Amino acid sequence: MSKKTVAVLFGGQSSEHEVSCISATTIISNINKESYDVLLIGITKEGHWVKVNSVEDITSGKWVLSTVDAILSPDATKKGFYITKNGATNLHKVDVIFPALHGMYGEDGTVQGLIELSQIPYVGCGVIASAVSMDKFYTKIIVDTLNIRQAKYVPVHSYQLRDMDSVLNRIEAVLSYPVFVKPSNAGSSQGVSKAHNKDELLNSLLLAAEHDRKILVEETIVGREIECAVLGGLEPKASGIGEILAAADFYDYDAKYNNAESKTLISPVLPEGVAEKVRKYAVEIFRAVDGFGLSRVDFFLEKDTNEVVFNEINTLPGFTSISMYPMLWEEKGISKQELVEKLIQLSFMR
Repeated sequence: MSKKTVAVLFGGQSSEHEVSCISATTIISNINKESYDVLLIGITKEGHWVKVNSVEDITSGKWVLSTVDAILSPDATKKGFYITKNGATNLHKVDVIFPALHGMYGEDGTVQGLIELSQIPYVGCGVIASAVSMDKFYTKIIVDTLNIRQAKYVPVHSYQLRDMDSVLNRIEAVLSYPVFVKPSNAGSSQGVSKAHNKDELLNSLLLAAEHDRKILVEETIVGREIECAVLGGLEPKASGIGEILAAADFYDYDAKYNNAESKTLISPVLPEGVAEKVRKYAVEIFRAVDGFGLSRVDFFLEKDTNEVVFNEINTLPGFTSISMYPMLWEEKGISKQELVEKLIQLSFMR
């Protein structure tokens, strides 16, 4: 049988550009080279799409110097990338696309829409699931219909910050300090901060507004941070449970990727019935957002009450060496190579 060609997209214009590059190296290293030829397509922070030669170029960062342009054709009869090198352009056909992209312009339905136009199978959630899951506010609206508890919240639009006093008063009328302030569309906790008083809340709102025009202000849930991986199509399955032990006050970008004292636990000891409830909720939420392929669903286990509280869903979770999603499936006996193959096969099934 002839090999199929898988194109791996990485980089991107979001604040998670560097994380995407690391995820891509893990994914590429675990693609079965006996079954697939791999086409590496990097997207610079400026949004320039280029063909990349090797994983080593991704690791070193040299890939951004590539002068070989790559354009995904939206023409469904082409099913491939136009590669331009030394002034000559050729069509490079592909069988499947693996978007190893996180955050805006990669995990939010935009790239998924472009790939839909090309009618090339691709790994992961579709346009709707990607868009509503990336937008924390709309995820909240959907989960509100499931009778699953989540943190109380107040939505804020950046234009409303022109009347800051009104916004602050509206938030304080609903929530007590401390509160978390999050851009509605951002990943890896970029732009997220914790506010303990009105002055901190003001600064947190301004910070979040740098990342998105929609902002979510949430009550603080004190408790353990637990996560569950979902894999599948028509009949998605939930993994076991993982727990985040953040070195910082909360699991922000620096705590995730730069602080060696942050740790993850696989199969932590939990109160009776909690793991089953988390797994059930994870699949329910995945289905409610029209998920397909993969997602990681994050919860809190509230201190004292042991109530499970939904936090957020990530439709393209990280594949780095410290990422929970592949570790949870490895604990279930599915290696990274098997996981990557299952995800590719799911894209063909869809």
